[in-house]
Amino acid sequence: MTNSPNPEAATGASARQLLGMKGASETSNIWKIRLQLMKPVTWIPLIWGVICGAAASGNYHWRLGDVLAAVACMVMSGPLLAGYTQTINDYYDREIDAINEPYRPIPSGAIPLGQVKAQIWILLLAGLGVAYGLDVWAGHSTPVLLLLALGGSLVSFIYSAPPLKLKQNGWLGNYALGASYIALPWWAGQALFGQLTWTTAILTLAYSLAGLGIAVVNDFKSVEGDRTLGLQSLPVVFGIEKASWISAGMIDLFQLAMVAVLIAIGQHFAAVLLVLLIVPQMTFQDIWLLRDPVAFDVKYQASAQPFLVLGMLVTALAIGHSDLVATQLS
Repeated sequence: MTNSPNPEAATGASARQLLGMKGASETSNIWKIRLQLMKPVTWIPLIWGVICGAAASGNYHWRLGDVLAAVACMVMSGPLLAGYTQTINDYYDREIDAINEPYRPIPSGAIPLGQVKAQIWILLLAGLGVAYGLDVWAGHSTPVLLLLALGGSLVSFIYSAPPLKLKQNGWLGNYALGASYIALPWWAGQALFGQLTWTTAILTLAYSLAGLGIAVVNDFKSVEGDRTLGLQSLPVVFGIEKASWISAGMIDLFQLAMVAVLIAIGQHFAAVLLVLLIVPQMTFQDIWLLRDPVAFDVKYQASAQPFLVLGMLVTALAIGHSDLVATQLS
């Protein structure tokens, strides 16, 4: 007697397919396949980054125009440009995915390469078009949002595509990824509603070093393929156990550095809140990441990263209300 399929497992695999997560089921629906290429689960930090940037601007107001502009900026950063990033990454990683995740749309043959290329161009041009529209709405004399979108798109391309292919270098590639997911959407949100300053740029680039640690977590599932094809990801170079400690250390170290920054600019209450958010994050690191990052990478990200992104918002709000940072706007 054969066992009947587990409905819960099937539902979970289907949900992972739609979100573009590891362990997804296969589908013949072309729109689900396109969505899987865009990996919706990766949009969340970029959407959150826009919220942080708007908060840090100190000039966001809960009125219809601002809300619609913020939503458009989130769509630009998440579904469009992050979708472009993930699709182009899958296109250039098709040989690695054939080893690590053969069920992915491209190595499985579920979608022709010509359609993948068309999706890349549509997402890129749509993202750039929205960026320009937001510049017009904000009345920018210099198209700041368009320049940020172009810069981020270029980083996405050289991260995935030869000959540079930044992801071949664990440190450089992971930092480029971290900055793209933390600094760039933050800058977009702040520039949309206020003025992007060098102070904020430096602070968010420093915060992006925590993003480097997060990017390492994504490398654990690809160790076999990376090693086979000679990619120097940190788990390949240092081994899985050491890389997990490096990941945790980078995340914690630069968040604690932000605590010091908040204290320095007089935001003591925010500094205390940030410490209270770091503690449970470190606890989940010990429970999941440092125990077995390959088996528990999804559980770690689901449990620990909410505290990281809440810490980003606390930092953003503190920056937006800091007299020291506000002087940079005058």
